[in-house]
Amino acid sequence: MRRCGYCDFNTYTATDLGAGASRGNYATMVIKEMKLVRRWQLDHGIDEPAASTVFFGGGTPTILPAADLIRMLDAIRSIWGIEDNAEITTEANPDTVDAEYVQALADGGFTRVSFGMQSAVPHVLRTLDRTHTPANVEAGVRAADRAGLRSSVDLIYGAPGESLDDWRTSVRAAIDLGVNHISAYALTVEPTTKMGRMIAAGRLPEPDDDDEAAKYEIADDLFTAAGLQWYEVSNWARPGYESRHNLGYWRNVDWAGLGPGAHSHYAAPDALRSWDIAHPRLWGTAIAEGRVPWQGSEHISPDEDLEETIMLGLRLREGLSLEHVESKLGRTLDRSQLNTLSDDGLIVLDGDRVIPTRRGRLLNDALIGDFFDLCDL
Repeated sequence: MRRCGYCDFNTYTATDLGAGASRGNYATMVIKEMKLVRRWQLDHGIDEPAASTVFFGGGTPTILPAADLIRMLDAIRSIWGIEDNAEITTEANPDTVDAEYVQALADGGFTRVSFGMQSAVPHVLRTLDRTHTPANVEAGVRAADRAGLRSSVDLIYGAPGESLDDWRTSVRAAIDLGVNHISAYALTVEPTTKMGRMIAAGRLPEPDDDDEAAKYEIADDLFTAAGLQWYEVSNWARPGYESRHNLGYWRNVDWAGLGPGAHSHYAAPDALRSWDIAHPRLWGTAIAEGRVPWQGSEHISPDEDLEETIMLGLRLREGLSLEHVESKLGRTLDRSQLNTLSDDGLIVLDGDRVIPTRRGRLLNDALIGDFFDLCDL
């Protein structure tokens, strides 16, 4: 296993990092964490319902045998329960799965695979330090089709040296795969990554905001023409194929994050956010000692909760409910001030809901800031 040059995920290439945190033992350790988390929940009056979605991601889960992913899924079913017709997804590097692997996931209860496509242009893939080919991606999607799984692909735009035509090629290739869900993310360069160091040294150009905005508009036009509707700033799907798991994040529901560096969120009885120890060895040590392996946690204040509600709601096609905001704020907003945002082309008003326009999506940070001002936050 190797780390891609732009990747800032909490990933490690060693197969054994000590304290039971090894690739071969990973599923066993996560299942132990599940039991600790479930006990903590019950001790704190949190009796979560059966899971409606499960998502394996944040790196390359498919570096593990399919049997390990299925074993963790079965443990969730045993410890919390899983709803009928739940959405169960794994991310997949196209290099790490074949038809047999994908069929095993389907047989084990998975319903969806999200493939890390990133680009269809060889020189862009090389810049991103990706080793797969477009043919790998298509083979994975076809295997998922045969196994009866839904597929999604992820794209990244704004890589150094990627032209507008390169990006059009990638978008059209993703559409031509026939998938019902596509994510497209602007490249974020972290200074500690290989790519970040190369940019700092002047060996690669920095991503350009105007270039990324143009590429977003290209993607939105082509996806829309192909019948894929945006439902979140960076996500498009045919109606009914939206990622229910990711919608849960954006709607600020409860979730339990498992594994090194994973985050959790609980709305009641007290709004709480927690995050696991990042280093696998220290994470494994905490589990071995019978402790929930949190690095830290924080209570979410009412103002922070309102800020998050606004930030998340203004990323969604379903929009932000003014009534919901006003109930948290404890007062009625001056609706006339919303007309300024509408006149600026940042939002449309649909009854109670504030929905970002494409301009509002491109200037999402500014839109959120304006709404904070409206709420005196």
